[in-house]
Amino acid sequence: MNPAPAIELVDVTKIYRRYGGRQFTTLKSALLQRSILEDLRPNETFPALRDVSFAVPKGSTFGVVGRNGSGKSTALKLVAGITKPTSGTVRVEGRISALIELGAGFHPEISGRENVFINGIMLGLTKREVQRRFDEIVEFAELRDFIDAPVKTYSSGMYMRLGFAVAIHVDPDILLVDEVLAVGDEGFTHKCLDKFGEFKRRGKTILLVTHSLGLVERFCDEAVWLDNGTKRAQGDPKRVTGAYVTDVERQEEQFLSLGDAKAKREAGEAEPAVDRPAGPVAADGGHADMFQAGEGRWGSGGVEITGVTLMNDQGTATHVYHTGEPMTVELRVHAAGLVSDFVFGAGIFNAEGVCVYGTNTDIEEHEGDTFIGDATVRLEIESLDLVEGTYKLDVAVHKRDGAPYDYHRLLYTFRVKSRLKDVGIYRPRHRWTFSGDRIRFKAPK
Repeated sequence: MNPAPAIELVDVTKIYRRYGGRQFTTLKSALLQRSILEDLRPNETFPALRDVSFAVPKGSTFGVVGRNGSGKSTALKLVAGITKPTSGTVRVEGRISALIELGAGFHPEISGRENVFINGIMLGLTKREVQRRFDEIVEFAELRDFIDAPVKTYSSGMYMRLGFAVAIHVDPDILLVDEVLAVGDEGFTHKCLDKFGEFKRRGKTILLVTHSLGLVERFCDEAVWLDNGTKRAQGDPKRVTGAYVTDVERQEEQFLSLGDAKAKREAGEAEPAVDRPAGPVAADGGHADMFQAGEGRWGSGGVEITGVTLMNDQGTATHVYHTGEPMTVELRVHAAGLVSDFVFGAGIFNAEGVCVYGTNTDIEEHEGDTFIGDATVRLEIESLDLVEGTYKLDVAVHKRDGAPYDYHRLLYTFRVKSRLKDVGIYRPRHRWTFSGDRIRFKAPK
């Protein structure tokens, strides 16, 4: 027989009122309406959670992932007892310390020392227990020189660190954590992670809400994915976070596709099953430096780019790639009459407008001879070695002297994803090597 879980949610629904509609001017008028929540129309309420069930075994570390507004923090507040479910059951076995709204009980006018005692007692410690742990709390918060100053003189980081230190030293059976690792610098963050590791080794139960998927995969024994108030998946952390990332990328693809479609409409590019506008592209006064030009389309119209598609290695149109994956830029082009002076080009820019890479057929010694009618031109990139980020694409067909037939400036967007958080733009193929037996590294997780 399995022991009772430390935390259990059974068919939990939490409904909030949506403000901005019907309001009550007085308490009397509200009471006269009798059942305020039940009588609200459906468009006046919204479910933060809908029939959510999951159990957290004692001594395990359990992660909760999902987008903003998915119900993660609501679930944590229900477990903490801050709010009650509209329906369903929440069961908790053991003493709780919640790292949710750090320092919520602090009084700004009194000193950090006095607030430590007040907050500790609010969290269930006796005065003697707070006194015994006081020095350790202050040392952990790195506030030895400021502990007797009024809390209103603290920076936001100092305030949050003190709240974290008090909550973490209550020595609970269950620790609830909601995105609180941004309370200090990198060194303090490592101290927090070490404390979580200590709790885990001591067999404490940890419920962790975070956007850091690496943290979930590293620390958690199990994870649940909440989406729009419902449970989408539960189980092995890598499987759950993988499913979540796939869904996020799918939604990013939809968002970027809509932006792409808008850019194409503004540029005059025809959608499928719609006749392509006849005639030349509106001429522009010209730009001395194309890298300084704004978003748009210009050219003489002797040759037109009638379609642009970004594709993956399966030949499927996409706007989301992973570092190192292949990418194909496909141009559909049309020349109304015979031309013999033509160059096709493409350029990649980061979100700040810095040119990442640019090339054209003339640079790469593909000298144009003749072109008339419709054709397809593809730029095939074997490995998109870029760091994570959002990028813009230029495509153009122009004469050898640079005079544009059709220039599409920053009209196409794609995103590069990576689990590695290196910086810059370009990610060259590389490896680390080490010699001697004096330096060792832990095996990768």
